[in-house]
Amino acid sequence: MAGVTEQQILEVLKTIKDPASGRDIVAAGMIAGLQTKDGHVAFAIDVDPKNGNRMEPLRKQAENAVHALKGVISATVVLTAERPSQGGGQPAPQPRQAPPGPGGAKAPVLAGVRSIVAVASGKGGVGKSTTAVNLALGLAAAGHKVGLLDADIYGPSMPRMMGISGRPSSSDGQTLDAMENYGIKVMSMGFMVDEETPMIWRGPMVQSALEQMMRDVNWGELDVMVVDMPPGTGDAQLTMAQRVPLTGAVIVSTPQDIALLDARKGLNMFRKVDVPVFGLIENMSYFTCPKCGERSEIFSHGGAKREAARLGMDFLGEIPLVMEIRETSDGGHPIVISQPASEHAKVYRSIADRVWSKIEQALAARESATPRIVIQ
Repeated sequence: MAGVTEQQILEVLKTIKDPASGRDIVAAGMIAGLQTKDGHVAFAIDVDPKNGNRMEPLRKQAENAVHALKGVISATVVLTAERPSQGGGQPAPQPRQAPPGPGGAKAPVLAGVRSIVAVASGKGGVGKSTTAVNLALGLAAAGHKVGLLDADIYGPSMPRMMGISGRPSSSDGQTLDAMENYGIKVMSMGFMVDEETPMIWRGPMVQSALEQMMRDVNWGELDVMVVDMPPGTGDAQLTMAQRVPLTGAVIVSTPQDIALLDARKGLNMFRKVDVPVFGLIENMSYFTCPKCGERSEIFSHGGAKREAARLGMDFLGEIPLVMEIRETSDGGHPIVISQPASEHAKVYRSIADRVWSKIEQALAARESATPRIVIQ
């Protein structure tokens, strides 16, 4: 079946009028960032900030109209406010919230997921995604039901690392089915667009895409969802911290001072939003020459362990700089699944066991803090 075209999308959007100007939203130049791939459509509607709070019905109307087109599997539509307001000083519209549930409460996000663990770093290039994948596989190897959410919208890597190709389908016509490999359910923006396609999106579009990958995906029942966060402390991190009940976070860093400085920023961000930090992982901790056996500490060594002690947090383990870890991840066969008896796979599984212990403690503390009504 042929996918929907941009022209078909624009034609249906021409039927929707901007209540402020009376013109259709295409002629008014309000459509921005339109992308479509294999039935997955995303775009923004650019509105005046002073009208932002009143434009949610327009956004919903546009989303419904596009979603109704033949060949459309999902539609992600967000409001942005790039044009200056005439009134001055009005805040930009906020990302849309989850729809109300019974009694006016917000509908639960990831209701079937017992715990959510963010794997984060203060900067890129420290091996965070490789760590997240092998941590997820380590948790699955221990018998837990695991999901893996790729929250890095601009640089998704989970399709390649998890050896998954193709596009997600929908069994019920309402939600997407998570992709799956090695017994782990996975969702990533990389399933929606080609690997080499740049995601040129504004912050609100990133936030909305993240919410849809959580709310509009059939994750089923999971013991833990591992979230591969993008590097830094921006929109995606705040969206995750504020929209879902994160059970905890794991910080990945290399041993050198500059990486630890950025890791410290990530730690402080989670603390500010009251997300427990389970501990620090030192990646690329050392290198052992495969030919002569000589050990070299290319990025220094032990810095993350010392930093963890200084900050009063747990040190979860150190992972060496090893060619097999890189090759297996790039090839879609991560080392925990492809070489389970190797020493490096054992390190990841040991870290996974420590993280699971932290999860159990956090869940027990959360349950004990919940007031109970006893009827006698």
